[in-house]
Amino acid sequence: MINVTLKDGTVKSFEAGITVYDVAMAISPGLAKNTMAGELNGELVDIRHEIMDDSELNLLKFEDEGGKHAFWHTGSHLLAQAVKRLYPEAKLAIGPAIDNGFYYDIDVDVIITPEIMEKIENKMREIVKEGFEITRFELPRDEALKMVSDEGEIYKEELIENLPEDAIISFYKQGEFTDLCAGPHLKDLKGIKAIKLLSLAGAYWRGDEKNKMLQRIYGISFPKKAELDDYLTKLEEAKKRDHRRLGKELDLFSLQDEGPGFPFFHPKGMIIRNELESFWRQEHQKRGYQEIRTPIILNAELWKRSGHWDHYRENMYFTEIDESSYAVKPMNCPGAMLVYKRTGHSYRELPIKMAELGLVHRHELSGALHGLMRVRNFTQDDAHIYMMPDQIEAEVIKVIELADDIYNVFGFSYKVELSTKPEKAIGSDEVWDKATNALRNALEKKGIEYRINPGDGAFYGPKIDFHLEDSIGRTWQCGTIQLDFQMPERFDLTYIGSDGEKHRPVIVHRTILGSIERFFGILVEHFAGKFPVWLSPVQIMIIPVADAHNEFAQNIADQLIDLGIRAAIDSRGEKLGYRIREAQMQKTPYMLVVGDKEMEGGDLALRIRDSGDVAQISLPDLKEKLLNKIKTKEIGLD
Repeated sequence: MINVTLKDGTVKSFEAGITVYDVAMAISPGLAKNTMAGELNGELVDIRHEIMDDSELNLLKFEDEGGKHAFWHTGSHLLAQAVKRLYPEAKLAIGPAIDNGFYYDIDVDVIITPEIMEKIENKMREIVKEGFEITRFELPRDEALKMVSDEGEIYKEELIENLPEDAIISFYKQGEFTDLCAGPHLKDLKGIKAIKLLSLAGAYWRGDEKNKMLQRIYGISFPKKAELDDYLTKLEEAKKRDHRRLGKELDLFSLQDEGPGFPFFHPKGMIIRNELESFWRQEHQKRGYQEIRTPIILNAELWKRSGHWDHYRENMYFTEIDESSYAVKPMNCPGAMLVYKRTGHSYRELPIKMAELGLVHRHELSGALHGLMRVRNFTQDDAHIYMMPDQIEAEVIKVIELADDIYNVFGFSYKVELSTKPEKAIGSDEVWDKATNALRNALEKKGIEYRINPGDGAFYGPKIDFHLEDSIGRTWQCGTIQLDFQMPERFDLTYIGSDGEKHRPVIVHRTILGSIERFFGILVEHFAGKFPVWLSPVQIMIIPVADAHNEFAQNIADQLIDLGIRAAIDSRGEKLGYRIREAQMQKTPYMLVVGDKEMEGGDLALRIRDSGDVAQISLPDLKEKLLNKIKTKEIGLD
């Protein structure tokens, strides 16, 4: 017998070899019906997975991230099955679950149009009604290779050929359709009640521009139609908030053909950016960080020493200087190592916190570029904390608290992931386990719920990732805390301990915003362009009714500007209504319309952006109100 500990702490005994699904069924048939997958000892597993030892098991429903993954992975196979029924000659590439739904890359001679997507969608619904059970089976590599080769699935064949000769390959089967897949998947198709194919894109096979361009179909599915309706409503809201559209309408930034993936920030955008960076500096200075700046271009030998040459070279840009190879930095870390190493250090100095708003360049395929969210150059709000091993937990906790403080200012809630050792990594398992446990202990001491993200750590160490939830429920990965025992070895970093001997420091690499550019884009969408007062390029627009009121308006503006308030005047010859609408379109927090009454000494009529209300206020009270909104960084305007 084995003991299975459930999420609520209940312990149940079963025969070894019981599946995740059967555990759920033993508790209740209703629970089994709603169980999509399992989280066994922190790892996502299929509901068919057999439990052989004492374990901790979390039964995952659709509401859980792992449950959605299994649901949407099944949706991708359903999509592929429908395509194969309609176009038997189609060749299938890959079809994973993603953050919001799934996609499948397909090689088919037919150009997929919206009309064809509708046909595929209808075929998917037909297949669901057939109610196929989904079965999983495994084959040795040679048998798996023969099976996909006989079916003419050339892309699956290539995937298997790249696996070790002794690999055991898993497949999933539903009706006549079989697909190479690691899973997890649902028990059957009956629970898929709502399907929508969303869009089409081109995608090179294996992301290589030298390979054939495939057609990528994106879709999503849900257990209830109401959930799909809600998702499509949010999708429409997201389109209205698209930072690329708002960036153009509000004149914040642009992306030009002369620099694809290299954003241009306009004067108004720079105001927001500078406010962000100023806030970032203030918060770091309060916590003992010292700011540094390192060069953008550094010798290739440095990147070989850091490990980036072997593990990140395909994403880097290169140049030659004085007949020597140099690289444009994709990360700030190696430069920061050199700053630490410039002088000796004592244990009494540690921890040393070096922060950098460092401009980095990374090569992204043109098809992957997306506004400010995926660019080729961006500014990381980086920091490297050099510490003794016994300081790790305390310093990681301080970074978590800093992140929490900063995210709260913008109204973000967040979820946390702990990512473990990837396949391509440097360092021993023993060191990795030590580093991973240190991060886990810090999270648990803070009482923060987290999920394990297996194999997604940096090549030099495990990491904690923060996923921010915006005002319409979307999540964005921003902050990260990476623990590193490797670079101190590679760069021979030391400090003199209390014993008078040299010791290796441990390094925490961390960002809070992640990328200034990407965080900027997230804020545009989070606030729908309606920035809080402290971030708004124009904080108050003063609109004189007629030319006779211009001097009075200018006097008010001058007084506000002297206080550091970003006040502007719209005294153009346009009609009053037009100028008011223009300020509203520019999402200016406050407006003052000034005319005869105001000039005669009456209170000012303050128009408030979010509510549309007009409040009567004296000039001294207006000054106090604006200064308070700026100082407190309050999101609301009333």
